[in-house]
Amino acid sequence: MKYFERHNEIKKEKKDMPEQVTMLMYHFVRDLKHSRYPKIKGLTNTEFKEQLSYIEKYYQFVTINDCINAIYHNQDMPENAVLLTFDDAYIDHYLTVFPLLNEKKIQGCFFPSARTALENKVLNVNKIHFILAAAPDTGVIIEDIKLFLKELSNEYHLYSYEYYFKKLASASRFDPKEIIFIKRLLQVELDREVRDIIADRLFSKYVTKDEVSFSRELYMDVEQLKCMVRNGMYVGCHGYDHFWLNALNPKEQNKEIKSAIDFLKTIDATINKWVMSYPFGAYDNSLITILKENNCIMALTSKVAIAQLTKNNAYTLERLDTNDLPKYANASPNSWTRMVL
Repeated sequence: MKYFERHNEIKKEKKDMPEQVTMLMYHFVRDLKHSRYPKIKGLTNTEFKEQLSYIEKYYQFVTINDCINAIYHNQDMPENAVLLTFDDAYIDHYLTVFPLLNEKKIQGCFFPSARTALENKVLNVNKIHFILAAAPDTGVIIEDIKLFLKELSNEYHLYSYEYYFKKLASASRFDPKEIIFIKRLLQVELDREVRDIIADRLFSKYVTKDEVSFSRELYMDVEQLKCMVRNGMYVGCHGYDHFWLNALNPKEQNKEIKSAIDFLKTIDATINKWVMSYPFGAYDNSLITILKENNCIMALTSKVAIAQLTKNNAYTLERLDTNDLPKYANASPNSWTRMVL
């Protein structure tokens, strides 16, 4: 009798808890070993297929609308709900991910930065990825950066290399401190004009001088994104230019969001109750206010946790990285999976 009483108590406790979903975040999915840039961090095609099989064993797939309805209309979710999200609209997502999801009737959620499709520009964040993948080692990039900082110092009133390294070089869970230094310096620390100058020089030196062709090879275009929308995939907002949006003032934030919404119209994606994925997971209160004013209903961060679907959390939803789940179909449930079984 005591067992059944306790079992009923547990069911009641779970019912009183907010609905939750494991939101998985993906970026590159490609045949890395045979690509021109095998050092790019991402999943291989085989690893993605294997991980998808693992997920099918232990999770139940839900859609973006299921999540919205759980937040705003008290819709029940399975305890092991999972949502697949893909940032940056790489061509990998169209060639590898989309056909597989479409075949299995699974909705993927894709978040392009508009500039890639409209202007054939390589995002600063991706220039850094490919510079790191193409250069002989991190040390030569840092030596180049030292020279550029010194050369540009007087014109742009820059601090010394030592100052920036001490401030920015701190290892993350995926990168050593030297790589974090390069990323932070060229993504957000320097003024945009300066970081663009340095990133462009490094990209030209180590990767290619033909940015337009490289961009066309790297990202989905307008017609491919329209195709995904027509076939039931969700396409949401990832900004116009993949900035750290919390580093912009409200006027700049508003411009970024308005331009990104215009792009959603161009690809026939919904602009009524749409969803945002923050570039770099970065946001602040002014940005959330702007999102609400522009009919955004939900936003995804890169905070590492299982997402709690509540109104208070609707604009700060957590995600796991693809590396947080096993990449083998026959793997035993890991700690994140056991939390929802």
